[in-house]
This record gives sequence, C-alpha cells and structure tokens, in this order.
Amino acid sequence: MTRMKDILRTRRPSWPITPGKTGAHLREDPARFVARMSWAAYGACALAFANAGVSVYWALGGTGGLDTVGGFAERWARSPSVAALIMIWVTVVLKMLGGFLALALVRPWGARVPPRLVLLAGTAAAAVLILYGGALVIAAVLVETGAVRPATPIDWRGLRWHLGLWDLWFLIWGVLLGIAVWRFRRATQRDRTGQRSTS
Repeated sequence: MTRMKDILRTRRPSWPITPGKTGAHLREDPARFVARMSWAAYGACALAFANAGVSVYWALGGTGGLDTVGGFAERWARSPSVAALIMIWVTVVLKMLGGFLALALVRPWGARVPPRLVLLAGTAAAAVLILYGGALVIAAVLVETGAVRPATPIDWRGLRWHLGLWDLWFLIWGVLLGIAVWRFRRATQRDRTGQRSTS
C-alpha cells in the first residue's frame, strides 16, 4: 500500500490542475509557456535593433549599401538636409522602440507596463510592419515578374535588394512580432483565467 502511494506521488504533475479539469486538460506551466513564446519576440527585437543600426550608420555619414536602397532614401543619405536627418533619426527612435516593445513581451520588466497597452502597441506595430513590408514585397514581385510595367525607368539592382532583403526584413519582423503578441495575449488570458478560478 505504501509503495503504491509512492508511485502515485511520483506521477503527480508538477504544475497546478485547473479547477474542474482532469486528465488531458491539465494546465500548462506558465514558465514553460513563456519559454516557448520567447523565440519570436527575441527575433523581432534583433531585427528591430539591427535595422536601427543600419539607419544610424547612414545617418552618421556611412555610404556602404546605399546603392542597394535607391530612391529618395539613398538621395537623403548621400546629401542629407536638416529635414532628412530629422526624419532618419525619428525612424531610428521608432525602430529602437519596436525592439524594446518586443522585449516587453517576454522580459520581467515588461510586467510593469499595462498588458492592454503592450497588446495595443504590439498589435498596431505588427500590423504596420506586415502591411508595409508585404505590400512592397508584392509590388517588387509583380515588377520583377513583368506582371506590372512601371512608366518610369526601373533600378533593377535596388528592386532586387528590396525584394530579397530590405522589404522582406520588415515583413519578417512584423510576422515575428505578431506571433509574439499573439502568444503574449494567450499567456495574459491564461493568467486572468487562473486568477478568476482561484478567487
């Protein structure tokens, strides 16, 4: 009898059981859930900070890679006016904030920010990045495949770099941030459900 109790005790789950649920409906360990969701947030953070770093390099006078950007962005960086520099540094700040927003989804200090604010900012940022990057990637694909023929001359080098790197960068960043926000929302909902069930 004592041996049977010992066996049952060793098989007891280490995380709490949701009230009213048994068997396959065991509640997932919150720490394990957060660990599973962290990869998307850290990926979005890395892309945000790296993108901000490229902008800082160009804002400080660097010229490497400018020929792959083309358009007004290249003109601004090569002959920056006061307005252009202000615009570049504003984008740097926004990109840095995007990186910290991704970290707020998984780091302990993010709990100091109201979850609704984090969710709202994260959802908005992910939507903007996905729409912006996605629209530009689709447009580049249409031009590259000949489905659309612009009336103005095409910078094919810049177009292909945008398709393979710059625009795709924003799209992937947005997708990763969207995944992180979705999982943060699930974790928040589970936490609220747990608090209601124990109250």
